[in-house]
Amino acid sequence: MSSSEPVVITIDGPSGAGKGTLSQMLARHTGYHLLDSGALYRLVALAALNVGADLNDQHQMAKIASELDVIFNVDAGSTQILLGGRDVTNNIRHETVSMSASQIAAYPSVRVALLQRQREFAKLPGLIADGRDMGTTVFPHAQTKIFLTASPEARAQRRYKQLAAKGEAVDMDMLIKDISERDERDSNRSVSPLRPAEDAVIIDSTSMAIDEVFAKILTAVKQ
Repeated sequence: MSSSEPVVITIDGPSGAGKGTLSQMLARHTGYHLLDSGALYRLVALAALNVGADLNDQHQMAKIASELDVIFNVDAGSTQILLGGRDVTNNIRHETVSMSASQIAAYPSVRVALLQRQREFAKLPGLIADGRDMGTTVFPHAQTKIFLTASPEARAQRRYKQLAAKGEAVDMDMLIKDISERDERDSNRSVSPLRPAEDAVIIDSTSMAIDEVFAKILTAVKQ
């Protein structure tokens, strides 16, 4: 690898495995840029919902995807997501947006529209790419690939705590059902299904504290 080429570290895995938090921690630790690819699909969903677009029209979704103006700002305290210059960090985390994003992510034309956009995030000194197919499809030649997973129950518990902290009423059984259905959809879609890259380091965080997971990721990066 040339010194003029950015380092790319991918962190893939199912929803609720902790990819987002750990990717942000790693971006701050390394000083690298951040790509939250899942947020891109959420941003397409949010943009579509904002204009009342038909989520079942994949060509319309692809057009919205191709016109996204997004910036990820990572600092010591938080990560801010800007869509068209507007802070939408919290807006894209609503459950309606999450479920719409999972539907939109299955459209081949949307994935094509966003593929090159994602690769353009790889700039010096490096990139932390968080998603579901970063190590398999978007950055197959990444220097380090992590696949982060956890049981549906553990992921639902984490999501429950996040939503409860925001004062949102949630049902644990429904969360587990939604997560399991999303896993099924993401793992069996025809384009870029959710799976570990052959050379990925697989980390199961079900019974691990976040600091333990981060330490394992740092070890993998150094190796």
